[in-house]
Amino acid sequence: MQLKIVVIGGGAAGFFSAIATKEANPQADVTLIEASLQVLAKVRVSGGGRCNVTHACFDPAILVQNYPRGGKALRGAFSRFQTKDTITWFAMHGVPLKTEADGRMFPITNTSETIVNCLLNTASQAGVEIRTSAPVIGVKRQNEGFEIIFKSGETILGDRLLLATGSNPVGYRIAKEFGHQIQVPVPSLFTFNIGDEQLRSLAGISVESVRLRLLSGGKSQLEQTGPLLITHWGLSGPAVLKLSAWGARILKESHYQATLMINWLPDFQQDEVRQKILAVKNEWGKKAIALHRGVDLPHRLWQYIIARSDITTEERWAEITNKQLNKLVQELTQGEYLINGKGVFKDEFVTCGGVNLKEVNFKTMESQIVPGLYFAGEILDIDGVTGGFNFQSAWTTGYLAGLAMASND
Repeated sequence: MQLKIVVIGGGAAGFFSAIATKEANPQADVTLIEASLQVLAKVRVSGGGRCNVTHACFDPAILVQNYPRGGKALRGAFSRFQTKDTITWFAMHGVPLKTEADGRMFPITNTSETIVNCLLNTASQAGVEIRTSAPVIGVKRQNEGFEIIFKSGETILGDRLLLATGSNPVGYRIAKEFGHQIQVPVPSLFTFNIGDEQLRSLAGISVESVRLRLLSGGKSQLEQTGPLLITHWGLSGPAVLKLSAWGARILKESHYQATLMINWLPDFQQDEVRQKILAVKNEWGKKAIALHRGVDLPHRLWQYIIARSDITTEERWAEITNKQLNKLVQELTQGEYLINGKGVFKDEFVTCGGVNLKEVNFKTMESQIVPGLYFAGEILDIDGVTGGFNFQSAWTTGYLAGLAMASND
């Protein structure tokens, strides 16, 4: 009897699992269902339209460190399908990838359409039936299989069912109706709104490396180091995005009101910064502080920081008091900024939360509660930091689910 597989969700994980199923079992009947008119929407916009396919990290033990939630569960999964397997898979399907300086990997064509077309063509050639504009409103257990109910009233049957619905509430509801616990989804990977108008007036300035600390309840909760970008609404850049991912739940609980501590010179201890400032003061006593900074920061940012230190642009190094000098060192190494909301990160739409990972077998991605029900991608309580890690978990979980669903056992 022909095995009928139904995949709900036309994103990266859904497509990869449908293809993996057909490639492992060409006789299987595989139907992929997408509620909207267009499939692979996130793939199209990822990486500014270039598609950040994965990240050049080939050690599963190190790879999992980039997942604020789900790393432990993915450790074994990555030993079965990881970055090098993703690279090989796309190369075998006509899409070589390239690695950029920061480790992100893109198609050499530099366009996400290459990835979209690869997945569409491979699925079509493999014989996957793709149905778009077909929203599902419910699923019922039917003997050993499943009855999928469409909004139109139509129903279809499947022996095995994969939910790859991302953060769509319908997927969470179906999983919950089958007895799965859902960790409440909250946003991850977002920018910080900062109310300081003088800071926001520096929009466009970037700093190669800063250390950020998130303070909550007066305590230092989390820390990230990396590039920072000042924007017209506040702060962005890799350091902020990573901190938002690790602090997603803390920030949600605080209604996105928190204190951010910035060390603009993370390569130096505070005493070393003090010595650098004193050396400049001694050498350039007659020079204006605003023009002779002595530290490697953009000029306009330096002027902003000295203003925060109660130093005017006219003051000379010889004129500043110890109190002003201490304040300047403090602002350079432990400046405090109030977060008063979150922005968006246009290249990623990531949530943390989803199906409880303890209820899923990560060798097969099958439900521990309902035989024949599988999960892949962002519907799971897994999320990675920016840089291709979320796609890698989609490829991995989708592939493992596809192999398992293809089995006649």
